[in-house]
Amino acid sequence: MNASTQEKSSGAYLRPIERTMLNLVRAGKTEADIAWRLRRSPGHVRRTLALARLPRVPGPQRHRAPWDLRPIERAVLRARENGVPEAEMAARLRRSPAFVKRVSAFADYKLAQAASEVPQ
Repeated sequence: MNASTQEKSSGAYLRPIERTMLNLVRAGKTEADIAWRLRRSPGHVRRTLALARLPRVPGPQRHRAPWDLRPIERAVLRARENGVPEAEMAARLRRSPAFVKRVSAFADYKLAQAASEVPQ
């Protein structure tokens, strides 16, 4: 059994409600019992079980590296590169100039961390 088959059989790609419903089915509960227990309709349980049994491809990795910039940080850095003053950036983003300054400083910190961790 390879790693992907093992993850698939363990329910690694399933949502908690799907794992719960499948475990209850394995325990011998009927769809009506599961629906009553989870406060769902029997139709909902039936559809969820059908979808949970479909093969899935793992999605993209959700965890980002600590130095990945958020959209607001990228926008502030881009505006700074284009020579936009902090007061104007703040007005465009509907934030205070102090907020823009903090975001800019944190983005610089993240980029410095990324540069120091890259192997040469």
